[in-house]
Amino acid sequence: MTETAMMPTYARIDLSFERGEGAYLFSTDGRRFLDFGSGIAVNALGHSHPHLVKVLQEQGAKLWHTSNLFRIPEGEKLAGRLCDASFADQVFFTNSGAEALECSIKVARKYQSHNGHPEKYRIICCNGSFHGRTLATIAAGGGEKLLAGFGPAVEGFDHVAFDNLNEMKAAITPETAAIMVEPVIGEGGIIPASHEYLKGLRETCDEFGLLLIFDEVQCGLGRTGKLFAHEWADVQPDIAASAKGIGGGFPLGACLATKEAAAGMVPGTHGSTYGGNPLATAVGNGVLDVVMAPGFLSSVIAISNYLNEALEKLTKRHSDKIDLVRGAGLMVGIKVAEAYPVGNVITALRENGLIAIPAAENTVRLLPPMIIEQSHVDEAAAILDKTFSELEG
Repeated sequence: MTETAMMPTYARIDLSFERGEGAYLFSTDGRRFLDFGSGIAVNALGHSHPHLVKVLQEQGAKLWHTSNLFRIPEGEKLAGRLCDASFADQVFFTNSGAEALECSIKVARKYQSHNGHPEKYRIICCNGSFHGRTLATIAAGGGEKLLAGFGPAVEGFDHVAFDNLNEMKAAITPETAAIMVEPVIGEGGIIPASHEYLKGLRETCDEFGLLLIFDEVQCGLGRTGKLFAHEWADVQPDIAASAKGIGGGFPLGACLATKEAAAGMVPGTHGSTYGGNPLATAVGNGVLDVVMAPGFLSSVIAISNYLNEALEKLTKRHSDKIDLVRGAGLMVGIKVAEAYPVGNVITALRENGLIAIPAAENTVRLLPPMIIEQSHVDEAAAILDKTFSELEG
């Protein structure tokens, strides 16, 4: 691989793409790949979706950026639509998931201070979570690999086991401001929280005067078959972070909050140069046009059920190599036996024409575009079957 002027923070695969169409990517050397990674859950509507291309071209020919010194009609429209479809009353737009979570953290701390409790600043998070790569969000994630060399860690985050309500309650102190969890852990191995746990978090926050923050950056915007994953548990947070799929490939994130939670966020408390500019929010509206159209989310549920059936058959055929399959909707993890390192499995899948993403716990992560059809699932299942048949420990 030739040396470039890019900072070497990524262990990049020596492969590049020149175009994408629907669920497929086409490399610069002429190969076609079925994309079940979606740019890590970003290309939620696949590549070059006609409606998104049209929206981007129309807005790009009119106005890209004005700054948040002025009203932005496209952003106001998108915020209103998100609030109408969710628990939220207000939205702050960002460029990424990490920024959306930074905003969520600030909203939670500001809420406590605004209500006379500046001593409440700590946030309880879960082991195995991933919340971004800023200094605050790597501290929130708590992983040693993320924190190594970047110390001291930002103060104010405590960690407990995921999906364990007893540990969560035991960690609450007079300094606790909020609880922040992923309804479905992504980078940590595709692990859904139980509905009882999410309901218990809501009850706990209400009991102790804490805010509940859901990190829906990866699992939100329709990926589980509902706009937000927490809806399956019939639980409402005070704050939720969204990104990845919300822009369909265009950089966009959002911090959604109730009016009460965001009461302290007055002019001057937070800002973003690019966040929510006309181009980004026009594309975000384009994504919602598709995702909120009648029948779309039910189609996500239907195709995810079809995928799960295919993976159940795969697991039975390769029970010596697959420990389990878990996930929610089109966010699926195949936990591979330890004798078969996930990096090798991902490479073999790619060589056979399927793009997947590695995750913790030796997990193959499948995050296909939400526009896939049964033929795409059949193709992916055939590649998975071939690959696991060829695997050698």
